[in-house]
Amino acid sequence: MSNSLSQTFLAITRNTTDLEWLQGALAPLGQVVSAGGGSLDELLALVDVTFANLVFVGLDREHVVAQSALIEGALEAKPMLAIVALGDGMDNQLVLNAMRAGARDFVAYGSRSSEVAGLVRRLGKRLPPVTPNAHLGGLTVLYGTQGNADGALLASHLALVVQKSGQQTLLLDLGLPRGDSLALLGLESSFNFGDALRHLRRLDTTLINSAFTSAEAGLRILAYAASDEPLELTSAAELYMLLSALRQHFQHIVVNLTGQPDSEALRTFVSHCDKLLWCTDQSVLDCRRNLAVLNLWREKGMRLEHARLLIDRYLKGAAPDVGALEKSFGLEVIAVLPLSPEVRLNAKKPGPNPVHPGAQGKPDPRPADPG
Repeated sequence: MSNSLSQTFLAITRNTTDLEWLQGALAPLGQVVSAGGGSLDELLALVDVTFANLVFVGLDREHVVAQSALIEGALEAKPMLAIVALGDGMDNQLVLNAMRAGARDFVAYGSRSSEVAGLVRRLGKRLPPVTPNAHLGGLTVLYGTQGNADGALLASHLALVVQKSGQQTLLLDLGLPRGDSLALLGLESSFNFGDALRHLRRLDTTLINSAFTSAEAGLRILAYAASDEPLELTSAAELYMLLSALRQHFQHIVVNLTGQPDSEALRTFVSHCDKLLWCTDQSVLDCRRNLAVLNLWREKGMRLEHARLLIDRYLKGAAPDVGALEKSFGLEVIAVLPLSPEVRLNAKKPGPNPVHPGAQGKPDPRPADPG
């Protein structure tokens, strides 16, 4: 996963409010990911793919027996795992049940962020070091609040350039409108994002070679179908499982998320990619929408050191210029693509060879930085 987040913590909480409280408290230390509703198999699978060594488990009087059994089962399968129980600090019975089940500590809901972070730091000093899988493929995300075909165009071109540079590449197109990358490349697909989620445990080389759509130079594409559920309904646990499986089979994955509304699923991609390319143009409305999301994420403590600004449809001489945009977003500009309306229009015509939106009518043969 991203080097900008050295730690991943798993949590089973009562509701999203509790999860957000925990995420805010531990934002300086890493990412807190929901482990779903309490399935032991799902929790253990997530521990394997996230390399998490610390899990938070919420306890309540109505379900304390099952929750205690979950803690015991997790520790039996993963003895080096540290589990911290969450619950009502005034309920001594919950505290006793947590300790008997093997929890390292107990945190009351609503505790100060400094207390929670301090506990995690102390536990971290006594836990074995996390050893990420060095063989996982790279992950680049293209994001912007504006939903149109330009996002699919940019992501398709980037993925093709990375593929042609010699890295086996997957374009995961989850941008809105749905499926534009397939249309731009003149392709169709019978196996889509929703199918991949339903076949998580079967995602091997055979399935990828037989079901994933193939484009120019061997680029593979997995796209969002009209029948797939909205991305915000996909759990972080499912996304982790999917990305872990895909990153074992591809050297690089380019994800198009342009147009997607803010959600836990979107933040999971953003927090765990190697590079985030934030796409905007010079228009006041586009900048305002993008800045609203960016500032919200910063307020919630999301770490965005891996984010860079990509300015699209740039009109030289118009305000704001590159320097003003860089200052407003607080992000380094990685690329500026000119408006070039005629070239852009031709590039959006369905076919097997989309051109670079800033090129003069021909595909850009120069390899881009795949990172």
